[in-house]
Amino acid sequence: MYNETVMEHFVNPRNVGVIENADGVGEVGNVKCGDIMKIYLKISADEVIEDIKFKTFGCGSAVASSSMATEIIKGKTISEALKITNKQVLDALGGLPPVKVHCSVLAEQALKAAILDYAQKNGKHYPELDGFSPDDDHHDHDHGFAETDF
Repeated sequence: MYNETVMEHFVNPRNVGVIENADGVGEVGNVKCGDIMKIYLKISADEVIEDIKFKTFGCGSAVASSSMATEIIKGKTISEALKITNKQVLDALGGLPPVKVHCSVLAEQALKAAILDYAQKNGKHYPELDGFSPDDDHHDHDHGFAETDF
């Protein structure tokens, strides 16, 4: 069901943890189905994402998507990071089953939520975030978390 890359990022996720005194923190999810992603950013004065960590509660696809997203984002400027889409995360993972694609969307949304938090704390505006709300439900379906899915 899952390819080798997805399994590798699920079993050995990169950048798991918390950044104390993070410059931006974003959390998105859907408590009804269980996927919750929280991303922490450390951003330099020239707006480079120097460090990124995540905590995810969810299925293997959610963990793998979070892990891969952090690998893609780390070292990018905020402007570059805001151009990253869930399709890039999906492609880097080598794909996910159709019912799990929403996990890559949550990774994209958690990043936006963390950058929005940074912007609000620092009086900055990024047009890419106009109309974005981390409180929006980013998917509206139900799925299970059985270990046999992995």
